[in-house]
Parts: sequence; structure tokens; C-alpha cells
Amino acid sequence: MHMVNELVLVGSEGRMGALIKNKLSVGGVNVLPLDRPFPEEELPDILGGADMLLLAVPVDGLDEVLGLMSPYFKPSLILADICSVKTLPVNKMQNFHHGPVMGTHPLFGPSPSEDDELKVALCPGHNLREEHVQALHDVFARGGMNTFMSSCREHDQAMACIQGLNFVTTISYFASLPQNIDLDTFATPSFRRRARAARKMLNEDSELFSSLAEDNPYTGQMIRRFKSFLNLSAAGEFELLTDKALWWWRNFSDRQGG
Repeated sequence: MHMVNELVLVGSEGRMGALIKNKLSVGGVNVLPLDRPFPEEELPDILGGADMLLLAVPVDGLDEVLGLMSPYFKPSLILADICSVKTLPVNKMQNFHHGPVMGTHPLFGPSPSEDDELKVALCPGHNLREEHVQALHDVFARGGMNTFMSSCREHDQAMACIQGLNFVTTISYFASLPQNIDLDTFATPSFRRRARAARKMLNEDSELFSSLAEDNPYTGQMIRRFKSFLNLSAAGEFELLTDKALWWWRNFSDRQGG
């Protein structure tokens, strides 16, 4: 059994990094935070004693961090990340580490509600044995999180719909609204709910969602798919589109309240 006795968390001062650090620490995981400015002279000792290195850094910062730290990785180190896309970061980690690599994605934000399900997708990279996978399951379980397995491709296709397409269609919708019409006076409750939901995304998280859409190799595919259905809408095929859309609730009864 591969035990994670010491976990080094890079980026523990970020919003998600801080949340993960707190939950794992409360669960009894020995978490060693590692943040900028990195103590380069101490890295050989810090990383040489680590069983797992968890990267809570943006995708565009991975090359720099991995280039600095990878010379001190021991072969048995489990290398993982928490980026919201998986194909690109897993490939980057595999380029820098010949040992076990796992992509992970906590499917919740940095301020989850008490009733939110804390799911974490685990997307295997190379050189993983069952004991490594079990060690990762155990680490997240100790932090109160539930894990499930997925391929990087399946994960990124799903996120291209749930995050990427949601962002793209939201910004396109609000950008298309004409400014010479007093829409606020005529706004209905359903429109105001949509506007409230979009406000945080556009005012606070637009840079994050833009990068997620760009880093996901399947975003373009999902946008083209959406465009084909939008063309049907432009042709007045509303009944056809409604029938197609209803599959979501018809086949999965537990989605009716979600």
C-alpha cells in the first residue's frame, strides 16, 4: 500500500489551494504548503521527502513550476494537479515526471455551500499503479471529498459543455442585447435571475473562464455544435429544438429539481 505521509501543496495561498489545504489538514493529512517566492535552496529537502506533490497553480504557470521543481522529484512521487482542464496539464506533468501522474479536478468552487457535493474527478496519467490510485482516493476522502475516475478526454468534453459553452453562450447573449432598448424596465423575474447568475461570471471570473475555454481542446467543437442548433433556431425550428432539449429531463429523473 502506497501511503501519503507528506503532501506538498504548491499554491496553498490561492483560493482553491487554501480550501484544499484546509480540508486535507482537518482530515489529518500532513500538508506542507509551498508558495512564491519559492525557497529554491530548500527544494531538494522539501521535495525529496514528499510522497505527493499537488499543484494548485494555473495551467500557464505549470511549465515554470515543474521546470524548477522536477529535478528533485523522486521516482515514487505522485504528481497531481487541480486544474479545471485535464488533457493539457496531464501532458505537461508527464513531460517533467517519469513517475506516477494523476490529473484531478475538484468540481466545486473555493466557497462551497454546506449542502454542495464535493466531487473530485481523477484522470489518470502515466505510470500509475492501483496503489497510487487508492492513495489519491484516500487523501481526498480524508478531506471529505468523493472521487470518481474519468479519462482526460471525457473530463474535458464534459467541461467544454459545463464551463466553456456556458461561458461562451452567456457572454454572447448579453453582448448581443441592444443598448438602445430599455430592457431593465421590461425585465421579467426569469430574465433577472439569468442576469444575476451571469453577473459574477462576467464581472469577477471572466478571465478565469476565458482561460478555461482556451485551454480546453474541445471548446471549439462544442461551440460549432451549438452554432448548428442556433441555426435551427434561426430557421424557426423551435418545436424540434424543444423536443431535442427535453432528453435531459426525460432520461434522468433526478435532474428534474437541479
